[in-house]
Formats: sequence, structure tokens, C-alpha cells
Amino acid sequence: MSNPLVTYELRDSVATITMDDGKANVMSLAMLDELADAFDRAEGDKAVVVLTGRDRMFSGGYDMAMFRSSREEIVRTIRAGGELTLRILSFPLPVVVACNGHAIAQGAFLMLSADVRLGTAGQFKIGLNEVAIGMTIPIYGIEAARQRLTPASFNHATTTGTLYAPDEALVAGFLDRVVASEQLKTAAAGQARQLTQLDMGAHRATKLRVRAAAIEAMRDGIVEEFPADTTAA
Repeated sequence: MSNPLVTYELRDSVATITMDDGKANVMSLAMLDELADAFDRAEGDKAVVVLTGRDRMFSGGYDMAMFRSSREEIVRTIRAGGELTLRILSFPLPVVVACNGHAIAQGAFLMLSADVRLGTAGQFKIGLNEVAIGMTIPIYGIEAARQRLTPASFNHATTTGTLYAPDEALVAGFLDRVVASEQLKTAAAGQARQLTQLDMGAHRATKLRVRAAAIEAMRDGIVEEFPADTTAA
């Protein structure tokens, strides 16, 4: 049996979900499936989530090799990425991202959909580089960015493909806080423990109200761009 790409640890009503494929934590269909299962488990455990990656790497985005596969495989993978992004944006419990380093493209979309985003200082790049590599950002990614980035940074980040250093990403709205790498795990755990004190019913209802427009646009975009029946596209 192959090693898991995602591990799950539950402690004191906090579920730590860790991505580690040994490389760039690419958003392959296998990674996305394991992440979806982990979020299912966290919801069942009624746990606040800390989503994190391996040392120096949150996620480098989609596996570029996937784009050389069949059209059906491409659509299935990006649809799964969109559905996970939407799932995090509307997750009924708080989600904290502990961004260990680089967070690019689909990796950044997941981060942008969380409730609290902590990053680490260092020579890391964070951003949406799709237009630099010949891709159009999917609607769900546009909406994830729109509802978190500052207006000026939303336009700049999406249309120029700029990759930001952590301090620049903080100003743009990708991150809420930047800490030293050795402090990231402790800071994320402390933030998650604090969030366990919320009234979760009120948290969920308020989140759905605040993000209603983004959730609807993302859901419609996924169906339109990546239909489950790829013959209909």
C-alpha cells in the first residue's frame, strides 16, 4: 500500500490535516480525494481544522503533468479542486491555514477560502500565476480571490501572475499574519484553540450569509466550466 498523501490528527477538538507528497504537494486527483476525505472526517468529529503542508511548502498547485492527460481527467481533477475550494469556503466549522512556505495557484485558492491564514517568513512565493503559464483562472478561483484580497490586489494578482513574498502577500490579503517558521505550528494551534470557543451554529450561519454571493458564484462556475458529464461541455 502506498503512503498517504494526507494525514489527520485530532486533539482537543482540533483536527490537523497535513499534506505531504514529498515534493510540491501538487493538487493531483489523489491528493484532492484524500483532502476531501479528511474534511469529511473533521466535520464528523465537529473539529476546528488546521490545514498545513510539508516543510517550506504548502502547495504548488495542480500537477502540471495532469494537463497532458485526457480531457476527462483534466475536467475531473479541476472540478475536484473547485469543489474542495468551495467546501473550505463554506465549511461549517472554522478552518485555519498554516502556510509553511510556497502557496501557488490552486494551493493559494485553498488558502484564500479558509477563515484564518497564517504564513511563515522566508524566501517563499504566494500567488496566482495562471496567466504566466498560459491558463485562464477558473471562476471558482476568481471568486475565492475576490472575497479575500484587497480590491487593488485582486486585480493585480489575477491579471499579472505576480508571485508575492510573504510580507507582500500579507498586505495583499493572502495572509492574515506572518510568523517565524519555528512559531507557525504553535501559532496555528493557538488560533485553532481560540476558535473552538465560538458558537459553531452562529459561526456557520454567519459564514454562509457573509459568503453567500461567492458561494453561489463558485457553485455555478464549477457546474458551467467543469460539468460532471464531460461530453456536455
